[in-house]
Amino acid sequence: MTHPSDETLYKYNADLAPVKASQKTWTAYNFLTVWMGMVHNIISYEVAGGLILLGMSAWEAIFTIVVGNLILLVPMLLNGYQGTRLRVPFPVLIRSSFGVKGAVIPVILRAVVGIGWFSVQTYFIATIFNSLLALLWHGWTHVGGPFNFLGMNLTGWITFMLSWFLNVLILRHGMNSIKRFEAWAGPLVLILALGLIIWSVRVSHGFGPLFHQGAHFPKGQNLSTVFVPALTGVISSWATLVLNIGDFTRFSETQRAQIVGQSLGLPGTAIVFSFMSIMITSGSLVAFGHAIWNPITLLTHFHNIVILALGGFALVIATISVNVSANIVSPAYDITNLFPRHLNFVSAGIVAATLAIFLMPWKLMQNPTTLFTFLRAIGGLLGPVAGVVIADFWLIHHRRIHVTALYQRDGAYSYWHGFNLRALAALGLGVSTSAIGYFNTSLHWLYAYSWFIGLGLALVVYWVLSRIWPGEAPELSSTNEMINAALSNE
Repeated sequence: MTHPSDETLYKYNADLAPVKASQKTWTAYNFLTVWMGMVHNIISYEVAGGLILLGMSAWEAIFTIVVGNLILLVPMLLNGYQGTRLRVPFPVLIRSSFGVKGAVIPVILRAVVGIGWFSVQTYFIATIFNSLLALLWHGWTHVGGPFNFLGMNLTGWITFMLSWFLNVLILRHGMNSIKRFEAWAGPLVLILALGLIIWSVRVSHGFGPLFHQGAHFPKGQNLSTVFVPALTGVISSWATLVLNIGDFTRFSETQRAQIVGQSLGLPGTAIVFSFMSIMITSGSLVAFGHAIWNPITLLTHFHNIVILALGGFALVIATISVNVSANIVSPAYDITNLFPRHLNFVSAGIVAATLAIFLMPWKLMQNPTTLFTFLRAIGGLLGPVAGVVIADFWLIHHRRIHVTALYQRDGAYSYWHGFNLRALAALGLGVSTSAIGYFNTSLHWLYAYSWFIGLGLALVVYWVLSRIWPGEAPELSSTNEMINAALSNE
C-alpha cells in the first residue's frame, strides 16, 4: 500500500487506514472465541459470587448476568456494525462525532482505562505464577532473600516480567496472532473448567447447595434495591469494549459473521461461565466446608500436582487472553493515533505495556477497593462517549460516513477548528450528571446508574443539538464507494 503524504491526510498510517478486503478474514467462530477468551477470566468467574454475596440467590445472580449481557449486546452490535462497514479503528471512527482533533479526548480516556486494566491483569498473572511456584517448590518464596525494588521482591519481579513478556509476545505479531491465540485459548479454558464441573457434580450429587439457597439481603434491602446497581456493575465491566469493538469487527468477513459471533459469544459465554462458576463453588462448599469463589485458592485445596499444573495453566491462559484482547488492543490503536508518524500498532502496544509497568500495580493492589473504584469511575465516563458515537452514526449520519474525510484536517469532520462542540457538550453533560451523584449522597442513584444515564443522556442531547445546530453534511454516494476512494492508493 502506498502511503499518502502527511500533507494529504491527517493522522494516518497503515494501521489506522481502512483494512483491505484481503484482511477481512475473521469469521463468526473467531468472534465467538475472542469473547470466550475475554469472558473466561478470574474477574468474570467471581462476578456471580459477588452478586450472591450482595444477598442474591444463585438464580437471581444468573438472571442479573443474563439481563446485563443482553443489554450490553445491543451497543456492541451497533458499534460493531460500524467497524465492519467502515473498516477503520476506533480512534479514526470517532473523528466523525468529536471532530478530527476533538477525538483525542475520548481516545486518551479510553487508552488510560485500557493501560490501567492491562497493568492490573498482568499483576494477576504474576500472582498465579507465584502461588503455583510456591506450592510446587517450597523454597520459591525465599529466592532473592531481602531483595526489594520499588516495593516488590525478586520473585515478584521475576513473575511480573514473565507475565508482561508473555502478553507482549502475542501482541508483537499483530491482530492476526491475537486471532490465532483466541481460537484455541478460549475453548481450552472452557474444556478445563468442565473438569471442575464434573468434580463438583460428583461431590455435590447435583447442582449443589448454593442453588437451593434463597436470597439473604441485608436488613432494609431487597432485590429491587440491589438489582439495577448490580446490573450497572455487570455492564460497566465491559463498557470500555463497547467503544472499540470496531477494532475487531473491522476485520470481519461480513456483518453476519460479527453479529452471529458476538450474539453467541457475549451473552452465551458469560451466562454459561457464570453458571459454571456457581456450580464449582457450590461443590467447594460441600467438599471443604466453605464456599471458595477465588479459583486460585480453590486449586490450592486439591494438593495434586497434575491438577495444580493444568489448573494454573488454564488460569494463566485465561488471564492473558482477556488482557491482550480487551486491554491492550485499544491503547495500541489509541497511541498509534497520537503518533502515527513514529509508531505502528505493535510498537504502540509495547509502549502501552511499558507504561503499565510504571503504574506499579503491586502497590495499587495494596488497596484494591480504591483502585477498582478509580478504574470503574473512569470506565463509567465512557458511557456518554458511547451515546455520542451511536447517535452520530445511526441518527445523524444515517450510516453514511465519508471515510476519506476522517483523515482530512480541514474536511467534513473538522467542525470548529477540529472540535465538534455538540459532542463535547453532550459528553460534558453526561459526565457531570454522574459526578453529581458521586458527590451528592441524596442523588447517589445518578452515579449508581451512571452507564445507563450517561449513554442515554448524551445520545439524546447530541441528537437534539445536531438537529438544532446542524453542521455541513458532505455530499455522499455510498459507503462502499467512499471506502474504495480511501483505498485507491493500495
